[in-house]
Amino acid sequence: MSASWQWENATAGAVAGFATVAAVHPLDVVRTRFQVNDGRWSSLPTYKNTAHAVFTIARLEVCARRISLTLFFNGLRGLYAGFFPAVIGSTVSWGLYFFFYGRAKQRYAKGRDDEKLSPGLHLASAAEAGALVCLCTNPIWLVKTRLQLQTPLHQTQSYSGLLDAVKTIVKEEGPRALYKGVVPGLVLQVSHGAIQFTAYEELRKIIVDWKEKRIKSESADSSLNSGDYAALGGSSKVAAVLLTYPFQVIRARLQQRPGTNRIPRYIDSLHVIRETARFEGLRGFYRGLTANLLKNVPASSITFIVYENVLKFLKKPPTTKD
Repeated sequence: MSASWQWENATAGAVAGFATVAAVHPLDVVRTRFQVNDGRWSSLPTYKNTAHAVFTIARLEVCARRISLTLFFNGLRGLYAGFFPAVIGSTVSWGLYFFFYGRAKQRYAKGRDDEKLSPGLHLASAAEAGALVCLCTNPIWLVKTRLQLQTPLHQTQSYSGLLDAVKTIVKEEGPRALYKGVVPGLVLQVSHGAIQFTAYEELRKIIVDWKEKRIKSESADSSLNSGDYAALGGSSKVAAVLLTYPFQVIRARLQQRPGTNRIPRYIDSLHVIRETARFEGLRGFYRGLTANLLKNVPASSITFIVYENVLKFLKKPPTTKD
């Protein structure tokens, strides 16, 4: 496994991350607003379901501005709040993730005759990559979360964008505030990525083995196609989401902007867990799950389709002219 292959991995991951965000960002906004709406401290409107949330966010953003064709489309930007940091965060995260994941697999494969990794080593590779990515990108996700939670009715002076948010956070709350939610973020990244990539790799082996058996009997093509990648990406994502979703809720609630008195709504992860369990029960840890699945299952399919096909393109040897 050459060093150039690692950069091909990173490039494919970055392109996949960008494609994913561009396709499903409005559902990410909806999910984040559901996650922090605990019914007590949140100043956000109450949404009945995902469809109602999409309609309400768009309608309120439009009504908050004078109506004209241009401003109407600008009004819909509520559904794309935090899009810029989301694009940067997803592109960087996926690029780094695939890079670190590939490097970890390369290291674990050294000295092995067949260079095939066990599920445990796939798990370790994914966990290592997730931890490194979380430490690198937490400030970006913090800003994305806060921008997504801004509404026309927001009482605090709004952030005008990514750079303004970073400067304001550092000025008002100190540099450490950029790493709010990093503890549940680390648990989330390590466990979520480890579960997803282990499931992806193991399911991929099953499909490849099944196709290779068909070759012998039916002369079928054993190579995986975009449909295979979509099924692998979506199914592995469902398993990861269901098992790790509460950590997303905990992180989002910790990353909210403090109120006008600059006192955080939640002190730390344990405080979030106690308060959520006490006032909302188990259901509170799964707020926004529907929007999350609607966003992440197709998003993961898109990610792996783009990643695998970009990787194939980058690894394809250049054609030579006679």
